[in-house]
Amino acid sequence: MTPHEIAILFVACALILLLSGMPVAFALGGVSVAFMLGFMPAANISDVAETLYHGMSDFTLLAIPLFLLMGDAIGKTRAATDLYESAYRWLYRLPGGLGIANIIGCSIFAAMCGSSTATAAAIGAMGIPEMRKRGYSGGLAGGLVAAGGTLGILIPPSITFILYGIVAEQSIGRLFIAGVVPGVLLALLFAIWVGYKAQRDGRHAAAGSAGVLIPQESFTLRERVESLPRLLPFLVIIVIVMVTLYGGFATPSEVAGVGALATLVMVAIVYRCWRWSDIKPILLGTAAESCMLMMIIAMSVLFTYVMSYLHVTQDATQWLVGLQMSKWQYLFWIDLLIVLLGFFLPPVAIILMVTPVILPGLLANGIDPIWFGVNMTILMETGLIHPPVGLNLFVIQGIAPDIRLKELVLGVMPFIVIILLFVVLVSVFPQIVLWLPNASLGR
Repeated sequence: MTPHEIAILFVACALILLLSGMPVAFALGGVSVAFMLGFMPAANISDVAETLYHGMSDFTLLAIPLFLLMGDAIGKTRAATDLYESAYRWLYRLPGGLGIANIIGCSIFAAMCGSSTATAAAIGAMGIPEMRKRGYSGGLAGGLVAAGGTLGILIPPSITFILYGIVAEQSIGRLFIAGVVPGVLLALLFAIWVGYKAQRDGRHAAAGSAGVLIPQESFTLRERVESLPRLLPFLVIIVIVMVTLYGGFATPSEVAGVGALATLVMVAIVYRCWRWSDIKPILLGTAAESCMLMMIIAMSVLFTYVMSYLHVTQDATQWLVGLQMSKWQYLFWIDLLIVLLGFFLPPVAIILMVTPVILPGLLANGIDPIWFGVNMTILMETGLIHPPVGLNLFVIQGIAPDIRLKELVLGVMPFIVIILLFVVLVSVFPQIVLWLPNASLGR
């Protein structure tokens, strides 16, 4: 076989295993070892352990389990419930106030854990039953929480930003800052749609059309003020993390340690979660998620090593650059590739497989790698809320199994449209992404 045929076969086998439903880590590791045995010198097999160790020894990766620990500490205690209830008391007067409270809850939770599925699970477990009791359709209730959960990979701290920063050799702190404005704007667009949809359904119900009139609740000023102390611990932790990171006092990994410690202290003091029976599910959940992600990262390092040896990366880069496309043409086709891969692969796999191939072309076309990291992350949000992978959809179905998948897909479609339109917006106006990091850190 020619080198080109071997390269094509290698990529094809990896995609077939991934699409078969095999766990990502085993698919990448299995095809890598198989091709090492078949097409590489036997001496290279002895490099497997060293390659895996080298990929896992990056100190920055320590941030991943620590940010996951923050999310689990909040999601598996009453902390998430208090966050949700306090937000609703202040937003109930708005059309779709309960739905908007869920979007805001997702945004704040995302700012503390960096995980999309953890955000959807924590907020959805409380929010979906409450919304359905108050007349929200299953599709809208499940769809807005699934979409709100995607903010977990955009609003810093973000696990995808950490991985992209490592692979693309970019400043993770700069990526975090670049994700702030897009994350807030996208959450605002989600909230506007939820308010409009809830108000429209209410008008239809009042006119006797299809739909359910969402009952109104009321809270006194005293009841709303009483809920503020529930928000205080979250605000304190967010301020600690943001000041420590953006003030330049610590690296992202050290910031993750500070945030995890502050969160554990908060749940121990405020929610009395200090017994082993309280701490055990938090630690076990963090360990399980961390092991899964670290296995994927380790095997993707081996996968990249084999790709480089077989000249897959080099040949693909030369081919892309040789097409002599304009900057916008190149960006369009790369964005389309990311969207298509999102139908089958999770964000972690897309970043680790695609970034080494497309990065030289991005730089050759003058595309800012920090901007592209945010653009790529926004695009990957769609893959979390549409079939067949759609991790957040499966999370929502686990929480509310009576919501049919068809109904849930219809519920997330408007949010997918909003995300894609937002990608166009940040492409036309890149300063939406770059203004804050340039202003705070300089060019």
